[in-house]
Amino acid sequence: MPDPIKIRMGGYGPATTGFSRALKFIGDRLETEFGPRIEIKYVWNIMDLGYRAEDILWLVEDGLLTLGYQSSSYLTDRVPALGVVDLPFLFGSTDTARAAMDGALGAALAGEIEERVNYRILGWFENGFRHVSNRRHEVRTPADLKQLRIRVLPSKVQARTFELLGAEPMRMDLTQAIEMIKAGTIDAQENPLSNTVTYGVHKFHRFHTLSNHFYISRPIFLHRPAFDGWPPELKRAMASAVKDAVAFQRELHVEEEEAARRAIEAEGCTLTELTADEHNAFAAAVRPLRDDARETYGRKLLDLTDGRAS
Repeated sequence: MPDPIKIRMGGYGPATTGFSRALKFIGDRLETEFGPRIEIKYVWNIMDLGYRAEDILWLVEDGLLTLGYQSSSYLTDRVPALGVVDLPFLFGSTDTARAAMDGALGAALAGEIEERVNYRILGWFENGFRHVSNRRHEVRTPADLKQLRIRVLPSKVQARTFELLGAEPMRMDLTQAIEMIKAGTIDAQENPLSNTVTYGVHKFHRFHTLSNHFYISRPIFLHRPAFDGWPPELKRAMASAVKDAVAFQRELHVEEEEAARRAIEAEGCTLTELTADEHNAFAAAVRPLRDDARETYGRKLLDLTDGRAS
């Protein structure tokens, strides 16, 4: 009997998160279908092993892991087209964002990644809409962000967004950000509520604003030589399992956001919901970035963000 095909899946969160549960969903599906023909193991949180969150990228690219996920912003320096989905206030709703990432926009961006990185992209997990938290004061207007040192993902677009809002953006990996938040050496961060709670930020930041400023997806990427060398039936099964795992993870994300909101409130934090006018003031402040986007990314790619093909 030939040796089983080894599949190693990894992430950077506890086993209880929706992302980890989605990996287990994929593994369970494949094990049911292929039995002893495959061998699956998991590394739920590479940070527990001394890696940085961003190391998931090379761990998969170099084949130490077979499959991983990471926020698309981490790849923007290598794949500039991904900056289009870092634009602030790009999507008006979760449904619109999901349709774009599952459709022509997601396909176009997957192609851009595969041209430049040793991956196969099979789908997009949902990191969702992001919100600002900080340790100093309530944020209702861009002026409230003035001179706040805020951690952002390693993305030029995201850094420029917060420069326009008056903050002092600091591009850094999650691992370093958590350390600095605990030490109080940065003032603010931005994340979905579920991430804020998963990494314990709500215990250090009292003020949380539901700003919905970015919607971020996490590509599901596989080590290309491994995936391309699999039998056709395993490749088809993996693609099918990933598709269903995306739907599963997105349902969990909605539940996690609701649970995180309750946890933030239970911690005694201030949770601020913006009025329509307050939200519009943030959008207006970053309009120069949006105005430049068509020249930067091209009309065709921009139009795909709202479902148009050209």
